Amino acid sequence: MPLRETAPLGAPCWVDVFTSDPEKTKDFYGDLFGWKVDDPGPDYGGYFNFLSDGLPVAGGMRNDGSTPAPDAWSVHLATANAAATVDAAVAHGGQVIVPPMPVMELGTMSVVTDPGGAVIGAWQPGLHKGFAVFDEENTPAWFELHTRDYEKAVAFYRDVFGWKTSVVSDAPEFRYTTLGEGEGQLAGIMDAAAFLPDGVPSSWCVYFRVADVDAALARTVALGGAIVQAAEDTPYGRLAGATDVTGAFFKLMAST
Repeated sequence: MPLRETAPLGAPCWVDVFTSDPEKTKDFYGDLFGWKVDDPGPDYGGYFNFLSDGLPVAGGMRNDGSTPAPDAWSVHLATANAAATVDAAVAHGGQVIVPPMPVMELGTMSVVTDPGGAVIGAWQPGLHKGFAVFDEENTPAWFELHTRDYEKAVAFYRDVFGWKTSVVSDAPEFRYTTLGEGEGQLAGIMDAAAFLPDGVPSSWCVYFRVADVDAALARTVALGGAIVQAAEDTPYGRLAGATDVTGAFFKLMAST
């Protein structure tokens, strides 16, 4: 299992789940992916970490209902300077949700929206470098923005987070750009204007790699989750979409 010391600047470096029931969420992912929980204690406001084979792969925090935000998975991109990233986000059509905030010695976090309204985190690492492993079984494997404002979104991530973009397809039925190219791809942006239902905002989604998508979907349902997108074979592997026990959406993927 290859370990990553730190994420390239601009690349996804961490994911976490906003949940209205942390204990149910911990049990759900513990059963589904075999994750263990590391709780750093009250000094971190109830934030907890998920470990896969002892390595950090994701985090979680309570959704106490004080904001209208639903339970959801979030993606965080690595930055060398969270304050400068926030300033750049605003200058390029984004909005600030959480201004730069030190998290003790772990690093500095901020949260913004892109011009299409999708929420994205920025993480300036201190002691916490992000997930130590990814794209292995039971770890985050792919990170994808579904946006109604494709061209502005691509420009935003290029200008604000320094993405070196590569166009995968620019056909009317499938427009897709990646961070990096070939085997070095680290995230993607999809033009979703044609298929996002009314009222569903632009958003980032997280794919978790599993050995067997169909088995993982069946287990998801048994644990109280639900199937949103049935498993199907694609050029990128077997994919499916589901919600967890409190309704947070995620995707599953496996090689075919």
